[in-house]
Amino acid sequence: MKTDLQEFGQIIVGMRTAYASGENAMAWARANCTHNNNTIDTTLIAYDLQAGSYVAGARRNSQYRLKWCGQLAELLRPYIEPGDRILEVGVGEATTLTGVTQLIQRQDVYAFGFDVSWSRIKVAKQWATEKSVVANLFVGDLFRIPMADESIDVVYSAHSLEPNGGREKEAIAELLRVARKAVVLVEPIYELASAEAQQRMAAHGYVRGLKQVAEQLGVRVAEYGLLPISDNPLNPSGVVVLTKPRSESEKNKSAGIELWQCPLTATGMVNLEDIFFAEQVGIAYPVLRGIPLLRAEHAVVASKIL
Repeated sequence: MKTDLQEFGQIIVGMRTAYASGENAMAWARANCTHNNNTIDTTLIAYDLQAGSYVAGARRNSQYRLKWCGQLAELLRPYIEPGDRILEVGVGEATTLTGVTQLIQRQDVYAFGFDVSWSRIKVAKQWATEKSVVANLFVGDLFRIPMADESIDVVYSAHSLEPNGGREKEAIAELLRVARKAVVLVEPIYELASAEAQQRMAAHGYVRGLKQVAEQLGVRVAEYGLLPISDNPLNPSGVVVLTKPRSESEKNKSAGIELWQCPLTATGMVNLEDIFFAEQVGIAYPVLRGIPLLRAEHAVVASKIL
């Protein structure tokens, strides 16, 4: 759900002021905005304010990070083959993506990740370089992923669907569109949480009913349950693994599929280094200090750019 420009400006000022004074910026937004639920704009501002905090946490708790990433690597490994593309949606500062990529221990796996926040991607690129992990990182929108249908072999999340309560069906359908083999959702599981945790999750506008929504979409739920490693009992991590049927002839197909797609028009798009360009519709997306801006809001009508 979008806000108008005037309110957006007011939200930025209000959330930054709240954050600086130690308040919960998202709670301030829910209390003071036209919409009393989490929106992509308020989520963007909150994530931008928090940029750097996840890397700082990973440094402080390196042993926990190793266990957390190991848990995800074990969930993903059965679905990953040599030459596959993997994508973390809502990659944040890539503290999970880098660990998972290292632990999978396959040099021929191509890692991608996006986040709504440019600042978090900036921090993520620095962290990935420090960890000697090659990853294609960009700004994108969970609900309009700038990638072609079934262009990614395995798509996964790590508490990135979390704040999108009420949009579960839309989110899962978009992940399934991009994925070729499997979608692995590592998210809080409202239905399996304690009453106290459910109350907290409801107050924060978190997702619920992920398994039921997936079943409504007609996809196979291969795994469902709480995970043993979770750092907050009031926000318990669980897993919902969704698999897509495929024939023998479809194996290793993603490598030959066009990768990029205009998030505004769903037409093909190419990476020209300084811009991403959808020539069919004459739309360009800028690259800011090496980071592609691939949300629909970043579209520039520029048919003569070549």
